Amino acid sequence: MLALWLLVFITGLAVGSFLNVCIYRLPLGQSLVTPPSHCPKCNHRLGAGELVPVLSYLMLRGKCRCCGARISPRYPVVELATGLAFVLLVMVFGWQIKTLGYLILFCGLLTASLIDWDHQIIPDQISLLLVGAGLILQALQSTGALINGIIGGLLGGGLLLVLAVLSKGGMGGGDIKFVTGIGVFLGWQLLLVSLFLSFIIGSIVSAIWILIKRQGLKTAVPFGPFLSVGAIITLFYGEQILNWYLNCF
Repeated sequence: MLALWLLVFITGLAVGSFLNVCIYRLPLGQSLVTPPSHCPKCNHRLGAGELVPVLSYLMLRGKCRCCGARISPRYPVVELATGLAFVLLVMVFGWQIKTLGYLILFCGLLTASLIDWDHQIIPDQISLLLVGAGLILQALQSTGALINGIIGGLLGGGLLLVLAVLSKGGMGGGDIKFVTGIGVFLGWQLLLVSLFLSFIIGSIVSAIWILIKRQGLKTAVPFGPFLSVGAIITLFYGEQILNWYLNCF
């Protein structure tokens, strides 16, 4: 079993390495396949020994082997986070098709969050992937699950569309499509839990951020990361939160 969990962790590390490529290239409209991985400063093409997740960063001491340019510590952090998330998701949800769907969901959430944080956009490719993967996952479970997922997607996208209209652009189109994908995965009831958590966490963090930076209330704060945090919490604890709320009334 130890070897099996190690394999899951290593798979997560490798996927995390690919997510780093997506995070860097998708906002720039670049291909995820070509050109091969290279240093963005000197264009040195990375060899096999420089592409080992986490270990290469440590061995190179966070610098390009050719030009000495600093490599962001975010790269190994994303790889480690993905590896640990893969292990945790499999441990919690077991060896089933649903778990595979949740692995895809986590990858989409992490990638979208970091891109949104850097560029204030959420690429349509990520949202479409989540919608498609979510529909397949729900269809493989049951017709009822598929209907629940469709309602969740429509409800999520619809609610954020209304907010975008009311806030006159305060909510972006990328957020609307993104939460549609989340809704398909979670279903309409858990989607409401996820949105509630996202708005609470987003409000608290945004208020702290504005106070620290001493900026105005109109300061743009990307909402994608908060949508992702809300979805992750709901994934693990959504049922308990929903049951607690229903038992209070």
